[in-house]
Amino acid sequence: MRVAVYGLDGVVSGGVDLPRVFETDTRPDVIHKVYVNLDSHRFQPQGRHPTAGMDVVARSGDPPTGRGTSRIAKMLGGGGGRQGQAGGVASVRGGRQAHPPRSNKVIWKRVNKKENRLALCSAIAYTTHMDAILKRGHKIGSLNKFPIILDSSIESVDTTKGLVDILRRLDLLGDMERLKSRKGRTGKSALRGRGKKVGKSILFVVSGDVPLKKASGSLPGIDVVPARDLSVLDLAPGANPARLTIYSQGALEEISKFSCKQLEIVQ
Repeated sequence: MRVAVYGLDGVVSGGVDLPRVFETDTRPDVIHKVYVNLDSHRFQPQGRHPTAGMDVVARSGDPPTGRGTSRIAKMLGGGGGRQGQAGGVASVRGGRQAHPPRSNKVIWKRVNKKENRLALCSAIAYTTHMDAILKRGHKIGSLNKFPIILDSSIESVDTTKGLVDILRRLDLLGDMERLKSRKGRTGKSALRGRGKKVGKSILFVVSGDVPLKKASGSLPGIDVVPARDLSVLDLAPGANPARLTIYSQGALEEISKFSCKQLEIVQ
C-alpha cells in the first residue's frame, strides 16, 4: 500500500510504500492479553516488615485457660498505657496483619514471544484504520488517510515551538488541546498529588534517539519512541488499539527490517 509523505510545512512532498507489517490482520483480543501481561512488568513489589505489629510484650497466659478471660494475647506492663489490651496478634488494634503481602511474590506475567510479536504487528496495522482512531477519541482535523508519514527531517526538530507549529500545519493541534478539558479527580488520589490524569495524544515513531524527544517533553500526551523500542504499551494505551501515530520515513525503514519475519509468524 502506498501512502503520502508530508513535509514539515504540512504539504504532501511524495509517497512511500508501507512495509508488509501494516497488512497484518487486526487482533484486538491478542492485543488486550499482551497489554495486560506487559503492563504487569511495571508493578513495584511491596511487602511488610517480618515483625510488624508484633514488636510488643504480649502473652496469652500459660496455660491460656481457666482464668475467666479470653485466650487472646494481652499486653503486659506495670500499669497504665496499654496494659491488659489485646496486642501482638491479628485482628486487634495495632496488631499484625493476618496475611500480609510479601515482597518475593511473583506479580508479573510472562508473555509468549510469538504472541507478543503478533500483538505488536496487529497494533501497528491498526494505525491505518481511521474509524478505530476516531473511536479512541482522537481529533484528526482534515486528515482522512492513515498512517501519517512525515519526512525524516521531523527527527531533527529540537524546540517545542517548532513541534507545535508542525502539528498546527498538519491540523493535529486539536488532538493535544483536547486533553486540557479533562475533569479533575477527587478523593484520595487528589490528596496524594494525583489530582489529574494526563491522557494520550500523538505518538511519534522515529528511527532512533533524536532531539524530537526532548522537544516534546512539555507537551501533554505526546510521546516519542524509537522504532526498535516500539511496544503494544505505546500503540494501544489501556489495551485500546489505534492510537494516532505519526511515523518518520526513517522509522519505516527500521520497521521494514523485521516486518517480513513477523508477518510470516502471523500467517
